[in-house]
Amino acid sequence: MTHPSAIQASATLARPPVRTADNKPASPALGGNPQETLQYLTFSLGDEVFAMDIRTVREIIQHCAMTVVPLMPNFVRGVINLRGAVVPVIDLQSRFGRPNAHVGKKTCIVIFDASSSTEKIELGLWVDAVSEVIDIATAQIEPPPQFGTTIQREFIHGLGKVDKRFIVILEPERALNIDDMAAIAARQHGH
Repeated sequence: MTHPSAIQASATLARPPVRTADNKPASPALGGNPQETLQYLTFSLGDEVFAMDIRTVREIIQHCAMTVVPLMPNFVRGVINLRGAVVPVIDLQSRFGRPNAHVGKKTCIVIFDASSSTEKIELGLWVDAVSEVIDIATAQIEPPPQFGTTIQREFIHGLGKVDKRFIVILEPERALNIDDMAAIAARQHGH
């Protein structure tokens, strides 16, 4: 099931954003265009709200049965069959070094495009709930803090100022880097 606002949001993105040298959206703090506005999908993990660039999101589905794959790191909860494709599902809570997430009434899986050094792959993110698609002007995105976050700094693209609160904008190429996750699996199993 694709979230209606995700369809609407991806359909409205016509102009390419300002990008950094490593192809990331640039904020003014990083030398980007302060008038640029980007769209982000917001979701919750426990009491915290996170966001990711809507352009990487393929669809949002309800939590479903997964096949557990032996010898995977604990943050890989299993794989799902998505229209014939095998899609690994990453428990974002566990990936951030927290206890595994539990299935709740609003638990869903965000399907998004991830890249490795050699290929592009679809991954699923197990999240507690999807909230909405929001616009954040690049002028409202601050660099990641030097300390005091509950996740690794390199997993954060920036902090989006929305109303009177901050939303942690994830850096999926780092937080969900396929090569890094494969290396973690190999270390955990002595390969």
